[in-house]
Amino acid sequence: MPKIIIENMFDFEINTNDGNRKVIDLIHENRIDWMHACGKKGRCTTCKMIMVDGEKNLSPMNEFERRFFDLGRLKLGERLACQSIIEKGVIRIRVAEPNKFPHMKYSD
Repeated sequence: MPKIIIENMFDFEINTNDGNRKVIDLIHENRIDWMHACGKKGRCTTCKMIMVDGEKNLSPMNEFERRFFDLGRLKLGERLACQSIIEKGVIRIRVAEPNKFPHMKYSD
C-alpha cells in the first residue's frame, strides 16, 4: 500500500490502495493545500517537493522534470509533485520553503 509522509506538516500520512497516482493528486484529495501555479502541467516548479526518503518508489523523472533539473531549478532530491507518480512503498517528503502557503501550518 503506497504511503506519503509529509515530514514538515507534522508527519502527516496519506495512505492509498491506489498506486500509480500522481503525488499531488493524492495530496489534494486529502485536503492538503499544495502549491501548483501552472495547474499541474509541469510548466513551473511551485509544486516542488523535497525527497527525504523513498525516491526509488516514484516513477523516473519525466521530460518536464529533467528540463528543470538541467536548468538548475530542480536539485538532486527534488521532484515535481505534479509529475511524480508513486508506484509502491513509502515516500517521505517536505514542502519546499519558498512554496509554503501562509495559511497552512508547518512543523518547521
